[in-house]
Amino acid sequence: MKASIVTVGDEILIGQIVDTNSGIIAKSLDKIGIQVHEMLSITDNKEHILKTLSTLQNKVDVVIITGGLGPTKDDITKKTLCEYFNDELVYNQKVLDHVTEMIENFFKRPITQMNKDQALVPSKCEVLFNQVGTAPGMWMQKENTVFISLPGVPYEMKYIMANEVIPKLIAKFERPFIIHQTILTYGVGESLLAERIESVEDNLPQFIKLAYLPSPGRVRLRLTARGTSEEILKSGIKNQVEKLKVLISDCIVGFEEDETIEVVLGKILTEKNFTISTAESCTGGKIASIITSVSGSSGYYKGSIVGYSTESKVNILNVSQEIINQFSVVSKQVVEAMALQSQKILKSDFAIATTGNAGPNKGDSDVEVGTVFIGIATPNGVFSEEFQFGQPREKVIDRTVNKAFEIIYKEILKNY
Repeated sequence: MKASIVTVGDEILIGQIVDTNSGIIAKSLDKIGIQVHEMLSITDNKEHILKTLSTLQNKVDVVIITGGLGPTKDDITKKTLCEYFNDELVYNQKVLDHVTEMIENFFKRPITQMNKDQALVPSKCEVLFNQVGTAPGMWMQKENTVFISLPGVPYEMKYIMANEVIPKLIAKFERPFIIHQTILTYGVGESLLAERIESVEDNLPQFIKLAYLPSPGRVRLRLTARGTSEEILKSGIKNQVEKLKVLISDCIVGFEEDETIEVVLGKILTEKNFTISTAESCTGGKIASIITSVSGSSGYYKGSIVGYSTESKVNILNVSQEIINQFSVVSKQVVEAMALQSQKILKSDFAIATTGNAGPNKGDSDVEVGTVFIGIATPNGVFSEEFQFGQPREKVIDRTVNKAFEIIYKEILKNY
């Protein structure tokens, strides 16, 4: 089973918006055993769309198209599909009733002809009902390929994928099993990690593949098994995970596919009934943003103080001006004071603090650009670590965030 994903829209090609739809669709297809063969982004041009559809026909089993279903003249996907399938647009009464209900009762305004035309669909298509928007999805087939057209608005696309597309694909196609197991590691670089697990990687069964997914300060190891027996695949994956745990247990922080370190940290804090707060300088609130992205974080996260300037560290975090004058605003002494003050002011069990020169220029300190201090306040005291994360600025910030999560996770796991 192979699929291609096509996003239609000049706004994607010129970088005006980022294509998030393709990733969401790909993950949804992968979970039901359909392999994404390629992702394409194409312009709002009839000839280009027609050529793309023709090229993909019979090359893959499923083509999913997003975008171009809006009510304005630049949205041409429906009319182009009609030309490709030698079809015509007709009103779908169920869609028209839904659009009318939304416009008149929800938006409280008269429906326009442009709104009504959202209910126009190719006569040969199966309508994929869009409960959360006005543009319906469409399912059409030509020879050996199913063509599915979805709105470009992400939340509308996600609704139709989950409630219409995936159930229909499951019912229509016999699919192999695809099983993933992701191991989240922190604190060991990709090359060193590869050396440590070389014996396992060199002896993987043919139906299992290993991929490295590195980012600053962390590496995700993804094991993927494909085949017709779910039991054999799960057993094979489990066996390889156990072998990897023997070799790299010291840097593993999670195992589930979507279980990031902030999720794992949240679970540990919840289980142990601990709370945490943050005091951020060089990371500018990014640690706080990531922590609060986790559902239920209000149960253990007390809040953040972003003391970006020297003045805010003194006036809000109550860091001594004498300490700053003596040791510099980027120092072990200052970051530990920040962590302790965050812990005190926000009344948390633990606190994370960051200060550093992220670059490209030096701020209120003369320390080398890329220098970062991370401080951790615990129920039993405070400690800090110094790092040199180099450049560019984005890398310094990302590595600081990831390293901070690694340090606090290991501290709680080891000592509490």
